[in-house]
Amino acid sequence: MFKKYLSLAALCVAAACATQQTAAPPAPAPAAPSASADPNRQLDALAEAFFEASIALNPVAATSIGDDRYNHLYTVGFAPDVRARAQELTREYQARLQAIDRGALDAEHQLTYDVFRRNLETARAGERFPSHLVPLNQFFNFTASFAQLGAGTGLHPFRTVDDYEDFLGRIRGFEQAIDVTIANLREGMAAGVVQPRVLMERVLPQLSAHVVEDPTASLFYGPITSMPESFSAADRERLTAEYTAAIRDRIVPSFRKLHDFVRDEYLPRTRTTVGLSALPDGRAWYEHMVRTTTTTDLTPEQIHEIGLAEVARIHREMEGVMRQVGWQGDLQSFMRHMQTDPRFRYTTREEMLADYRAAQARIDASTDRLFDLKPTANYEIRPVEPFRERSFSGGSYTPASLDGTRPGVFHLNTYDPPSRPRYGMESLLIHEGSPGHHFQISIARELEHLPRLRRFGGFTAYSEGWALYAETLGRELGLYTDPYQYFGFLSSELWRAIRLVLDTGIHAKGWTLEQAMEYARRNSANSETSIRSEVERFAAIPGQALAYKIGELKITELRRRAEAALGPRFDIKAFHRAVLEDGALPLDVLDAKIDRWIAAQQAR
Repeated sequence: MFKKYLSLAALCVAAACATQQTAAPPAPAPAAPSASADPNRQLDALAEAFFEASIALNPVAATSIGDDRYNHLYTVGFAPDVRARAQELTREYQARLQAIDRGALDAEHQLTYDVFRRNLETARAGERFPSHLVPLNQFFNFTASFAQLGAGTGLHPFRTVDDYEDFLGRIRGFEQAIDVTIANLREGMAAGVVQPRVLMERVLPQLSAHVVEDPTASLFYGPITSMPESFSAADRERLTAEYTAAIRDRIVPSFRKLHDFVRDEYLPRTRTTVGLSALPDGRAWYEHMVRTTTTTDLTPEQIHEIGLAEVARIHREMEGVMRQVGWQGDLQSFMRHMQTDPRFRYTTREEMLADYRAAQARIDASTDRLFDLKPTANYEIRPVEPFRERSFSGGSYTPASLDGTRPGVFHLNTYDPPSRPRYGMESLLIHEGSPGHHFQISIARELEHLPRLRRFGGFTAYSEGWALYAETLGRELGLYTDPYQYFGFLSSELWRAIRLVLDTGIHAKGWTLEQAMEYARRNSANSETSIRSEVERFAAIPGQALAYKIGELKITELRRRAEAALGPRFDIKAFHRAVLEDGALPLDVLDAKIDRWIAAQQAR
C-alpha cells in the first residue's frame, strides 16, 4: 500500500487531504496565455502554476518531495479555509484548461491534459460529499501521520538548527488542527454524518499512546535524542528545553484533548452501522469513491461479481498447489493447516525483519530480467511504529526524497509475529518494494521531463494495480520456487479479490463487519488478527480496497493484448517501460496509451 497522503498534486488538494496547509501564501496566478502561444507550452505553464498553488496548500507533501519552503507549517486539509481555497483552484483551473485545444497538443502533452482534467473533474464531483465531517479514523489518522513526521526518522528533516525550529512551528499548526478536527466532528454529529463506533474505538489507543507523563518518553523526543553532534552546546541546550516544553505543554495536551473528546463526546454519538451507504446520500457517495479509486465506470454490483468470480478462480489455483504438496483434505482444511502450523509463522519481530531484509537483496538482484527502466533511489525496511501497529495493515511504502537524503521506506508490520505468515513474505516484499511501489513511484518521481503534477500525482488503481501486477511476476523473477511461497502469492491475490467482495458488501449491500469477517474466514487463509484489521480498514476508507484488483486486471489484460498482437516480437522489458515511463495514469488513459504503443511496435 502506497501512503496516499504523499501523492499530492491536484487530486490531493481538491479532496482536502489530511496534510494540507493554509498558512502558506498561495502562489500568484499566472497570466492567461496568449492565443499565439504554443499550446504545449501553455499547458506546461498551466500545470506548473496549478501545482505551485497546490503545494502552497500542502506543506507536508512539499516536504516529502524536498521542497523546504513550507517546512515550518502544518494544518489539516479539511479546515474550512483550505477547502474553500481548494475549490477556488479547481474552478479557476478547469476554466483555464478548457481554453486549451487538446487536439493541438502532441501525444505527451495530451497525457498531461487528460491527467489534469481527470483530477479537476474528480475534485468537483467530490465537493458534493461531506468527507470533512468524518476526518478521523483508525487508518487515515492525521495525528498518527504527525507523530511519524516528528519522530526524527520520517519526512521532516532534522539536520540543521533551522529544521528543529521549523518543527516547533509545525507543532503550533498541529494544535490548531486538533481544534479544527473537534469542530468538524461536532458539525458531523449535528448533521448525522458520523463514523462507526468500532473505528473510533480503535482511534483511542492511537491517541492515548502519545499522552505521556515524561516528555523524554514521547516519540516526539526522538529528534533530541538523535540531535547532530555539530550543534553548538547553546543550541543543544536551548532546543532540548524548547522541545521538552513543547511536548509537555502543547503536544501531550493536544492529544489528550482530542482523546477525551472522542471518548466522552463523540463515541456516544457514533453509529452501529459501518457502511458508507448508511449515511445521508451515502449510496451516491460510495459510487463516487468507486469511480475515483478505480478510474472506471464499474458499478459496485459489477465489482462485487468480479470479486466472486476471481475468488473462485484463485481457489482452483490454490487447489493445484494443495495437490502438489500432497495434501489429502479439501481447500478449507489446507487453509486451516496453513493458519495453524507453527512452521508457517514467525516467532519474533527480529526474525521477521531479518527474513524480509535477506529477501530484499535477492529480489533486487533479479529485476534486470524484466526491466530496463529502473529507479536510482533505494529503499529500506523498517518496522511499523508501536503506537499504530495494532490497527495497521501488513505494510506500506513511503517514497524516497529526491535529493537522496532519505531512502524509500517499506514499513513492515511486525505486530503479533505468529499471526504473520512466512509464506506471504515474497509477494508482500515485491508489492511494497521492487518491482512494486518502490519501482513505480520512484521512476515517476525521477521523470524530470514531465510536469510535477504528473511526477508526484497518483491514481490508486494504477499504483496499487501495478504493485499487485508486480506480484504476478514472481516466477519470472525466479521467485515462488517453494510451493508454499507460491501459495502465499495466491493468498495475496485471493485477498485482493476478496476485498472486492467485502468492500462492496459493506458499503453497497449493508453487510456488517461480522458478515464480512465470516466471508473472509471461509475463503482465505488469513489469521483472525489480519482479517479484523483489514475489514475495519475497508470500513474506514470506502472504495480504496477496490483499486488493487481492478488495476491489476487491467494491466494484465493490456499485457495479454500486447502479447497477442505482437507475438514473438513482444518484449516484456519494452512493455514494462511503456507502462511506467509516463507516471501514474487513469486506467482508461493507460489503455489508450498501450494501444498506441502496440500500433507503433507493429509499424516498426
